[in-house]
Amino acid sequence: MSASETALQILSGTFAPQFHTNLRSNFSSICCIKSRKDRHDGNYIQNRVTRNLDGLFKGEKKNSRSESLRCKCTQPENNREAFLEDRSGRLVNGLANEFNFQNVELGQPLKNENGTLLSNDGLTAPTSNIFGANSIEDEAWTLLRASMVYYCGNPVGTIAANDSSNSNTLNYDQVFIRDFIPSGIAFLLKGDYEIVRNFILHTLQLQSWEKTMDCHSPGQGLMPASFKVRTVPLDGDEDATEEVLDPDFGEAAIGRVAPVDSGLWWIILLRAYGKCSGDTSVQERIDVQTGIKMILKLCLADGFDMFPTLLVTDGSCMIDRRMGIHGHPLEIQALFYSALLCAREMLTPEEASADLFRALNNRLVAMSFHIREYYWIDTKKLNEIYRYKTEEYSFDAVNKFNIYPDQIPPWLVEWMPHRGGYLIGNLQPAHMDFRFFSLGNLWAIISSLATTDQSHAILDFIEAKWSDLVGGMPLKICYPALEGEEWRIITGSDPKNTPWSYHNGGSWPTLLWQLTVACIKMKRPEIAEKAIKVAERRIATDKWPEYYDTKGARFIGKQARLFQTWSIAGYLVAKLLIDNPNAANMLVNVEDAELVNAFSYARTANPRRKRLRKGPKQSFII
Repeated sequence: MSASETALQILSGTFAPQFHTNLRSNFSSICCIKSRKDRHDGNYIQNRVTRNLDGLFKGEKKNSRSESLRCKCTQPENNREAFLEDRSGRLVNGLANEFNFQNVELGQPLKNENGTLLSNDGLTAPTSNIFGANSIEDEAWTLLRASMVYYCGNPVGTIAANDSSNSNTLNYDQVFIRDFIPSGIAFLLKGDYEIVRNFILHTLQLQSWEKTMDCHSPGQGLMPASFKVRTVPLDGDEDATEEVLDPDFGEAAIGRVAPVDSGLWWIILLRAYGKCSGDTSVQERIDVQTGIKMILKLCLADGFDMFPTLLVTDGSCMIDRRMGIHGHPLEIQALFYSALLCAREMLTPEEASADLFRALNNRLVAMSFHIREYYWIDTKKLNEIYRYKTEEYSFDAVNKFNIYPDQIPPWLVEWMPHRGGYLIGNLQPAHMDFRFFSLGNLWAIISSLATTDQSHAILDFIEAKWSDLVGGMPLKICYPALEGEEWRIITGSDPKNTPWSYHNGGSWPTLLWQLTVACIKMKRPEIAEKAIKVAERRIATDKWPEYYDTKGARFIGKQARLFQTWSIAGYLVAKLLIDNPNAANMLVNVEDAELVNAFSYARTANPRRKRLRKGPKQSFII
C-alpha cells in the first residue's frame, strides 16, 4: 500500500483501528506548501484572504483564485463548502455570509447595504459593527466570524480572543476546545456545519500526541487544551513553507495542568453536530469511534479512588488556576456524566464493546446516586449536617465522610434561602466545599445528573439569589469569593484571582448560554430571557469582555480580554435558543427509565449485601 493510499484511508476513517493511534500523527499535519514570500509575521491566511479580495475586485479570474486558495491535499467535499469558491461571500474574510458580492462594482470600495465602507484587513476584530446593523446580534456575528481560524483554506475553529488593544496575546490566539463549544453551537444553529465538522476531525487527529512534561507523558486518549495553526519551513526546501497544527496538552500552559474537560466537551459537541446536522456519518467513522473509546478508557480506568466521581487536580477545567477544587469538582462530574450518556448514544454496538457498555452503565448509576445523595444542599440538608455525629464506624453511618459540623461557614447559614437548593462544589473525606459553582449546577440540569425536583430547586435558588449570582452581568462563576487569609492559603495569593475577580467570584458572560439551555429544559425560559436583557445593557458597549469584576459585576475585569470569542458566542447561542427552544435538544440528556430504577434500588439496597464477595471482576477491553 502506498503512502498516499494509507493517508486516504486514515482520513476517510476506513483504516484498521489498531493502527489508528500509531499512524495518525504521521498524517495529522495536512499541509499546503506555500512560498516563503507570502508569510507576514506568521499570519499567512489573513494576508492571503486580503490579497484575494483585492484580486476579486480587480477582475481576477475565478478559477485561478479558487485554485490558489484551495488545499491541494484536502479537497472540499462540494463546491458549496469551498473556501472563496463562489461569489456568495460565505467565508470571505471570515465575516457574515449575508453579504452578496455579485452586486459589487469591480474596482470600487466594499460597502454594505447602508453604504458604509467595509474593511478588508483580514481577521482583525472591528471596534464597531462594520455592517452598520441595528442589533447587537449582527455585531456579534461579525465579530464571531472575524475570529475564525483557517487551516489549508478551511475553517477549523475560532481563536479565544481578538483583542487588538492587548499586545500580550499569551495563548489567546489559539483555538481552545472548551472555548470553541459555544462558537460551534452557534454555527450549528445557523446551519454552518463545515467548521464544526472540521474542528471535530482535526482535534481528533491531535488526540494523544507524544507530549511530555519533565519526561512524563499524559494518559493515552487525552485531548489537547488548545491548538494553533503555525506556518513553518518545509524540510529540504528553504523557499517553501507548510501549515501545521501545534497542540498544547498543558505542557506550555500556565501551571502546566492537563485539561480533563477537553475530551468530555469534544464528545458533547460531536453528539450535538450529529443531532443538529443530521450527519451521523462522522460519529460512525472508525477513527471517531476509536477516539470516543480512548477518552472513555482514560476516564473509566480503575484507580485508588473509592468514589465513582472522577478524581482530578486543581486547574483541570474552566477554572484553570489554583482555586481549591482539586479532588472531585462538580463541574467535571456533570460534564463526565453528560459525556458518558452522549457516548453511549453514539457508540456502535459490537461484540468487542459489550464490556465497555457494561462499565459505562455501571458508572452512570453509581455517579447519579453519589452526586444526588451527597452533593445536594438545601435548608433541610444543612440542618442535618449541623447535627451530624462524627467518628462513625459502620456500614450504616449517616455521616459517611466524617464531615465536622463546624465546617459549615457562617455566610452559608445566612445565605441559604428557605426555597431552593444546589449541588455543592466538591466532596472529599472530612471536607465539603459549600460554594455555589454555576457551570456544574447548570450542566447537572442539562445532563439530568440532578433530579427533576433538584433541577427546579437550582433554578429557584438562582431566582432567590439573583442579585448575588447575576447582578450587573450574568453569571457568577462561583459564590462567594475567597477573601483574606483563606484567599492567601487556597489560591497561593494569586494576583489574578483576587476576591470577586476572574475565577474567584468573577462574572462570566459565556455562562449565559448554559443558563439558557438549563432553563429551556425545565420549561422556564423566562429566567434566561431576564438574564439576556441584563447582559444586553452593557456587553456590546463594553466590547464583549472575558469577565467582570466586583461583587455586582460593575467593572470590566482588570485583566479581561476584550472581544472574547466565547462571550460573543455565548450571547448568540442564548438568543438563538430562545427563538428556537427545540434546538436545545441537541445538548440535553434525558434520563432513561433504567437509570431511574437503578437509582431507586441503590437508595434502598443493603450496604452489607453490596460488600459481599463476588466473582472476579471482569475488565472491559477497548
